Formats: sequence, structure tokens, C-alpha cells
Amino acid sequence: MSLTKISSVDPRSPADRAGLRPGETLTHINGHPIVDVLDYKFYAYDPRLELTLSGPDGGSRTVRLRKEEGEDLGLNFETYLMDRARSCANKCIFCFVDQMPPGMRKTLYFKDDDARLSFLMGNYITLTNLSKREIQRVIDLRISPINISVHATDPELRTAMLKNPRAGECLEIMTEFARAGIEMNCQIVACPGVNDGPALDRTLRELGALHPAVTSVAVVPVGVTKFREGLCKIEPYTREQAAALIDQVEAFAAGFLAEHGTSLAWCSDEFYLIAGRALPDKSYYEDMDQLENGVGMLRLLHHQAELAMEDEEPEQTVPFSIATGVSAAPFVQEIVDNAREKCGNIKGMVYPIVNHFFGETITVSGLITGTDLLEQLKGKDLGERLLIPDNMLRAGERVFLDDVTVEQLEEALGVTVIPVPADSGFDLADAILGRELEPSCPVLPPEAEYYRYNP
Repeated sequence: MSLTKISSVDPRSPADRAGLRPGETLTHINGHPIVDVLDYKFYAYDPRLELTLSGPDGGSRTVRLRKEEGEDLGLNFETYLMDRARSCANKCIFCFVDQMPPGMRKTLYFKDDDARLSFLMGNYITLTNLSKREIQRVIDLRISPINISVHATDPELRTAMLKNPRAGECLEIMTEFARAGIEMNCQIVACPGVNDGPALDRTLRELGALHPAVTSVAVVPVGVTKFREGLCKIEPYTREQAAALIDQVEAFAAGFLAEHGTSLAWCSDEFYLIAGRALPDKSYYEDMDQLENGVGMLRLLHHQAELAMEDEEPEQTVPFSIATGVSAAPFVQEIVDNAREKCGNIKGMVYPIVNHFFGETITVSGLITGTDLLEQLKGKDLGERLLIPDNMLRAGERVFLDDVTVEQLEEALGVTVIPVPADSGFDLADAILGRELEPSCPVLPPEAEYYRYNP
């Protein structure tokens, strides 16, 4: 079955007005073969289109239509990608998916390494499964920016870390992209004694040489769960190791800033929390290009919440509670304290949730399960509403990593649970003050579910 077969047509869309029908297969747009979603989105952008379609009986027809430039055609296909999602061919020594317990939903075990998801949804890819044709297509279609999990630029070290003979080609491919003007955001999952120290110096230096095509680099600590039996031995960062790595990255960033006007590389908030250091000021993070990697997210959250509370008058609010990760809890507590100081009559408690499900070394809110919430909040004073960051839930849905639903949690705790956008201090301030929040984002396809630590 062709995955470019039309499954439905949106009513009153350009495709609907032109008479396109479910069951037909889209083969070409303006003479260009349509293989997947990238071809479709790129070639369907123009205002005048000639579509070639194949019918269920094998017959072919051509449809010409006009629409606004960039307007969506209104076609839906068997899969979001109009193709099968490409899984990862690596066996990374730090892979978070390999540290999953058994019995979880199928999508959580899927390791994606798909350049199309990098462009469309911000996923990070390793480049190891890109063919020469696909590399050229990225260049020809100017698919930019691309998010790349680099980890190390030393070919031998990267090959050893990813356990893939093609891993050593990363810098070569990135150089080809840079020459073509493709922008790249980079991620380095740092593992103690593996790719930090001199190896990290080399990686930062060689990525810096590709600036301005390389626009940002995030350095994040390896996530280590309690489910590592049979895997490469990796320990979490200690306080001293985290401090040393911060010094190393900040020294590189200071020199790069002086020469090029941008720091280029930043450590994630988690490194500062592990090291017991204060987070840098908001201005340090420039354009906040690496928020998805937790770089500057807590500082931005705090800053936005302060702005939201500036002109508020004292008011009585409905008692509430907030459940969040151990690492973020002190910052959320500061936001609640500031709200109480500025608005008065704020009755709220912050509960840091220890991650028993994955292990106590995991302290981020996005990996907290419904089971841990239930066990640790049962019998606590939760007020009339429980606020949780929405990154605890599958995107656009109301289900936690362990398949506990928000409704089940509400019933068990006897309180209304309100998911709050994890990256918005404005929304958090509104939630604290009892204001209604905007609806959450739409449901994403199953292949888009991934973790920050999944390369």
C-alpha cells in the first residue's frame, strides 16, 4: 500500500475545491515525485500547482489548482510522514530508551533518527542513517535548521560511543551542510570520563569552526536510570565533575563570544543544579535557542512569571498545589513566594516528586510518572487544584509515561489536575492566580514521542 495515498480531504480546503478524493495516490506535484512529507510540504508551497494522481483502478489524472502561497492543501495521508518513520541504527552507550523498564507503551521503545522529524518537530538526529541521496535532498530542499546529536567530533570516539561504523562521518556531513548554508543546532550528551575533558574541547572547537552554520550547542548530562543491567557502566555526574564541565564550557563560550559575538555553547540547567551553582542571568542565554534541551528554561520561567506578576493587585485565590521534579522545585517555590509577596492571599504548596520509577538520579519533571505522583501526594494538602508541568504528559494527551491518566490521578487524589505549559512562566502565573489556560497543543503522531536524552 502506498503511504502517499490520500486518506481524507479537509472540507472547503483547496484540495476539496479541486475535487481530490480519498483513495487516490498523490504521485507528483509540478512534475516532482512525491516520496514523503518533505517533498509534499516543499512542492505544495507554491500558489499554482499541477497535481498528478493515481486512482484505485490504476488510472492517472492531472488536477490544476490555485491557492494562497504557503496555504495547506488540506490532504491527509495514511501516516504523518507519508512513509515509515526511520528508527535509529545506533547502539549508543548512553541511550535512554535502552534504560526503559519493560511493559511500557510501544512508542516509548521506538528510537527515532529521522531527518524529517528533525525538521518538522525538532527531534535530534545522529546523521548515521542518511544516504548520499538524502544528504543531497536536505541541501536541494534547503531543509533548515536541522538538530544534530553530535556528542563528539573525534571520529573514533564517536564511533565507539554510538557503536556504528558510520558515526565517524558526522563532521564531514556537517561540513557539507555548512557549505550549503544549512543551519544546525547541536546537542552533546556528556558522559563523565568519556566525551568531556579534552574530547569536549575538541568537539566545541570543531563545531565552532562551522559557525555561523552551527548556530547553537547544548551540553547536557547523561541520564542514568536504575535499569542499566547489561549496559555500559556510566555513572551520573558528581557535583565536582559538573562544576568542572561548566567551567570548561563557559571558558570556551567567553572566548567565542569575544571573537564572534555569540557564546555558541551553553550547559543545560541541570548541570548548574548538579553543581549547586546559581543559574546565569537570562541575558546570558541570548536568544534561548536551546530551550528544548533545558538550557535557560528555569531562568526564563522565573523571568516570565515575575513579569506576569508585576502589575497584579492583591486578590484571594483558590488554594492550590504544584508537583514538579526535584531539580525545578526550588525555582517553582521562588515563583510561588514572589506571587504571595506581590498578590497576597496566595495559598499554595510545592511538592518535589522523587523519581522512584526510573531512579532517584532522574530529577527532571518530564520523566515523572503518574504512579510516583499518586504515591507521594496521597494524603497531602493539595488545595482545590493540583498544577503539573505538561511535559509529564504525552504531547496533546492526558496520559503519563506509565499510562496512568490525568482522570485516574484526579479520582485517586480527589483534586482537579491542571497541566501547565512547562516552558511558560506567564501560564504558570495565570494558573497560580486561578485563571483559565489556553487549550494544549494538538496530538502528535506516535513517531514523534521521544525523550530529551534520546539522541
